[in-house]
Amino acid sequence: MSLEEDSSSPSVTVAIPVRNGGAQFAGVLAALSRQTVRHELLVCDSGSTDGSLDCARSHGARVLQIPPESFCHGATRNMLMAEASGSHVALLSQDAEPGQDTWLERMLGAFELADDVGIAYGPYRPRPAASDAVRVELERWFSSLSPSGEPRLDRLTPEERSLPSVDLLGARGFFTDANACISRVAWERVPFRSAPYAEDHVLALDMLRAGFAKAYVPTAAVIHSHDYSSWQLTQRCFDEWRGLLEVYGWREPVAPGHLLRRLRGELGALRDSLRKDGVSATRRRTTLIAATRHHVLRLAGAVLGSRADLLPARARQLLSLEHRASFVPVHLEQLETPPERKDLP
Repeated sequence: MSLEEDSSSPSVTVAIPVRNGGAQFAGVLAALSRQTVRHELLVCDSGSTDGSLDCARSHGARVLQIPPESFCHGATRNMLMAEASGSHVALLSQDAEPGQDTWLERMLGAFELADDVGIAYGPYRPRPAASDAVRVELERWFSSLSPSGEPRLDRLTPEERSLPSVDLLGARGFFTDANACISRVAWERVPFRSAPYAEDHVLALDMLRAGFAKAYVPTAAVIHSHDYSSWQLTQRCFDEWRGLLEVYGWREPVAPGHLLRRLRGELGALRDSLRKDGVSATRRRTTLIAATRHHVLRLAGAVLGSRADLLPARARQLLSLEHRASFVPVHLEQLETPPERKDLP
C-alpha cells in the first residue's frame, strides 16, 4: 500500500512512550515519516526536559503528558491504546527505529495471516556500533524464532491454556512491545496489566490463553540495541530475570555445569560468526575476551535477578537499572479491565 493509494483517515496508530529520547527518538520519528502506510502518531511523554516534546510535535504527533512518577510500563501502554484512534496500534520504544520504509506495512500484514491474530511483533537488529557480542546475541535469538525466515504463528490449544506459565517460557511466550502491533479488538478483551516490568510477556500469555494467536514477522525489524557499561549490563539483566521470576516463576540455575554450558554456548556462537565473517585470529581472540566478560556479567545479573524475592528491597533497588525496589509476582488467573477511552481537549 502506498501513501498515494491511501487517502482515507489512518486506521492504524503508532504509539510511543518517551522520556528524554534524544537523538535516537528523533531518528525513530524520522523513520516513521517515511513509512508507506499513513498513520496517527501518538506519544506519551513522562517528563522530558531535552526537547523530545517539541520534536514529537514537529513530526505531527498527538502528545499526552503524564508526571514521571505516573509512568508504569503496563498502565502507560494501556493509556496509549485507549487514546489511539486506530483499529490497530503499533508500539515502539523511544529508541527502536523502524529498519525499513515498509516496517508498518509488514507489521500490519501479520493480521492477514489468520483471523485470530491478536498481537504481532518483529525482531531487533543491532546498531552499527554494537559490539560483536551484542550483535550475535540478537541475531542468534531472533533467528531461532523462525529459522526459515517466514512468519511464525503461536497458539495454545484449549488444553494448553491451563499450562503453568513456566512451560511457556521461551519462543512460545516471547513478545516484545518495543516492536509490536496490537489489534484493538483483542486489546479490548485482553489489556496490558499494570505491571512494572515484563508487561509484554504477560500480555502475550494472556492473549494466548484467551484464544488469540501471536505472530512473529521476521521482516518487520527495528534498529534497537544497547551497549551498556559493565554495571549497567548487570543491572539490566537483573531487571530482566526478576521479570522472568515475577511472570514465569523462573529461577536461573546456579549449578556450575549449567553456567559453564551457557557461557560456552554464547562464546561458541560468537566464535563461529567471527570465523564466518573472515575476522582475523588476533581480532577474534580480543573479541572473545571482551565477550567473556559481557556474558559473565549477564549471567551474574540473571542469577541475582531470578532470586530477587530473596533479596532486601534496598539491594533490589541498587541492582536495578530502573532503581525499582519492589518484587511483584504476576497472578495470571484473572484479567484486568481496560481503561475507558477519554476524549482529549
